Amino acid sequence: MPILSLDHVQIAIPVASEDRARAFYSGILGFTEIEKPPQMAERKSIWFVAGAVNLHLGIEPDFHPAKRAHPAFVVHGLDAILAACARAGLTTKPDTSFNGFRRIHVFDPFGNRLELMERSVA
Repeated sequence: MPILSLDHVQIAIPVASEDRARAFYSGILGFTEIEKPPQMAERKSIWFVAGAVNLHLGIEPDFHPAKRAHPAFVVHGLDAILAACARAGLTTKPDTSFNGFRRIHVFDPFGNRLELMERSVA
C-alpha cells in the first residue's frame, strides 16, 4: 500500500501560547489560520494553511520543543522572513545549501526547529 501524499504536519506548542503561535506562523511565515472541522473542534489545536501545506499546532501540557525533528517549508522571500525573525528576537541558523536550495533553520517562539528552503537564483 503506497503512501500517496502528505496531508499535514503537526507541531507541538505549550499551553496558553496560541497568540504567540499566531503571531509567528501567520504574522512571520504567512500561514492563514483555518477553522477546524466540527468533529475536531474540541481538540486543543490550531490549524493553518499556506498553499498546499497544512500545518496543525497541537497544544501539549507536557510540552518539549522539537530540537532535531522538523518540517522543511519551501518559501519565497527568505531574507524578509529572516529579517522578521530577527525583529521578533527569534534564533536562526544557516545550513548548507544544496540541490539548488538555500537553507536556514528557524526556531519558533517555543524552540521548535523549522527548516526554511528557498530556491537559489543561478
